[in-house]
Amino acid sequence: MRRYSLTVTFAWVSIVAMVALGGALVWESSRLLQDQALVQAKHTAQSFVTVEIVRELAPSAFSTGGFTKSLATRMHDSVAKGLDSNLIAVRLWTPDGVLFFDSSGPDLLITNPDSPAPNGIPDPSRFETATRSDGAEATAAIVNEISPSGTVARRLDVYTPVRCGTGPIRGVAEVVLSYDETGAAVAGATRTILYVVFAGLLLLWLLLFRTVHTASKRLRFQAGENARLALQDPLTGLPNRRLFGDRLERAAMISGRTGLPLALLVLDIDRFKDVNDTLGHPRGDALLVQVAERLTRIMRESDTVARLGGDEFAVLLPVVDSVVAAEGLARRVATVFDQPFNLDGLILHVDGSIGLAVMPNHGDDIDTLMARADIAMYTAKSSGMGLATYSATDAHAEHGSGRLMLLGDLRRALDVDDQLHMHYQPKIDLRTGEVIGLEALLRWNHPELGNVPPDQFIPAAEQTGLMHPITARVLGLVATQLGEWLADGIELPVAVNLSARNLLEPDLDEVVASLIEMHKLPPHLLEFEITESALIEDPVRVGEMLSKLTALGMTVAVDDFGIGSTSMSQLITMPLRTLKIDRSFVTNLATDAPGAVLVKAIVDLAHEFGLTAVAEGVEDYAAIERLQAMGCDTAQGFHWSRPVTAADLPAVLRRLEAERVSV
Repeated sequence: MRRYSLTVTFAWVSIVAMVALGGALVWESSRLLQDQALVQAKHTAQSFVTVEIVRELAPSAFSTGGFTKSLATRMHDSVAKGLDSNLIAVRLWTPDGVLFFDSSGPDLLITNPDSPAPNGIPDPSRFETATRSDGAEATAAIVNEISPSGTVARRLDVYTPVRCGTGPIRGVAEVVLSYDETGAAVAGATRTILYVVFAGLLLLWLLLFRTVHTASKRLRFQAGENARLALQDPLTGLPNRRLFGDRLERAAMISGRTGLPLALLVLDIDRFKDVNDTLGHPRGDALLVQVAERLTRIMRESDTVARLGGDEFAVLLPVVDSVVAAEGLARRVATVFDQPFNLDGLILHVDGSIGLAVMPNHGDDIDTLMARADIAMYTAKSSGMGLATYSATDAHAEHGSGRLMLLGDLRRALDVDDQLHMHYQPKIDLRTGEVIGLEALLRWNHPELGNVPPDQFIPAAEQTGLMHPITARVLGLVATQLGEWLADGIELPVAVNLSARNLLEPDLDEVVASLIEMHKLPPHLLEFEITESALIEDPVRVGEMLSKLTALGMTVAVDDFGIGSTSMSQLITMPLRTLKIDRSFVTNLATDAPGAVLVKAIVDLAHEFGLTAVAEGVEDYAAIERLQAMGCDTAQGFHWSRPVTAADLPAVLRRLEAERVSV
């Protein structure tokens, strides 16, 4: 069904409504004017009767013997002198007879009321009720009269009772008036009202139409802006990852039909983190903008340059002749780093790393192509070459074919609903034994490989830019589950793991806020866990994002604490709530004396900084006793429960509560 614009819809609806309203107003006005004409006709007829006829009719005129010719003549003369030119005829019915005359004289005098009335004269019996009722009133109507020649004339026909003074009704007078002048006046007044009403409604419609048209244009513009912003990087104005993915998919379809190769370049800026840390984010943003401008200038009109996030760019070459031709274009892209960049007066030389993959030579679907372009980019970066084309014989073992295929499968898993799901592990208060929270853990049920451990696909996802869609999926699943649990009466905070890449995304806090609002969640039910390495990745930007998240009402924990290099100043300045002791120190707590010393030190450190200490990997009761003796606040591990699905969690919670009560 075709959808009409707001302006067109308003135009048609308002025109119909205003025409109907104007027609109703004009019709009602015309009816009122006609009613007024009838009222005026009654007054005129009653004046005729009162002034002329009744004055001539003495009570004796109604006595036996009826009318006389001389009386009729006097009445006609008197009426003819006193009435205006609208008078056509007068008929007078009394118990003694019927008198009819017009402007030419009395035409008919019937002294016997029982005589039949000639054609055109109503039967006196129709006025019988009026003559018997002292309260009878005048009536008037507009009638059409057809002449012998066939012409139609409109008349005002008024019937009014006749009294002598204040006495009873003596008869009924019919006064026939011309409607020509009155009808013309009514028609003229109706036309005037018609013009005024429709002119006023037209002006009103034009004013409303302009207002609606302006509002519609503004709404269309805003909708276009919103659509543009949803597909455009706000800093550089380039297409974002979503729009780039759409264009890459279309280009791949065309390449598949035509057999013509397409090329994909993935580029990032070397040591961009150092630029941000030492020169500040404004200059880092200025560098990104200048790189985007240079890329846009040197590429062909048919190519697409996009910013995928952070300092990562991508270039789509929808048509290339061969891998060699694509490499020539890639070298052209590399020239954007030949000249220094002017960052607010500071001249800076930077380098970039570019990875190239060509379809179908290096992959026959976009997921594989993107993964191999990423691999080539990391190869260029690690080798220091600046530019690399994907090679199946790449010497870097971490980018082996098995891992590459796994990345392609992971991209496809994000497009379906039945592979990635969440498990939840309870957190236990060591003082009371009560379940005080949960940790959300991502699981991947591969259709062929079965359950893939997170330590196999999460690191690879972080290297190839898949962490953004993965984290979005995790946050969506957890928020939905929290909403369902709230409805079932389960209110436990759930911790979600965030990577360093996630914390550098400028809109992470907005995504989280929208999920909280969408699912009507209390903010404290969502917690975040970050690794020590994430804290030192970009301390300024990470600190800013953590502050935004805690301002929304969430809490932040440092995961796997003790194996990184977090400084004491970061524990003070970062908005942290919890330190989670790495499981490697907890697993052999009962037998590993140095490990026990370190755990005790971390617990004391956490308390000194006003933080909560959580131990991971608790598998036996001996470890629980040691942790309780050390003053550790919370723990989690297989001793209480393995990570379970949301469907199995209520049973686990009931079991743990029963065990706590029985102790």
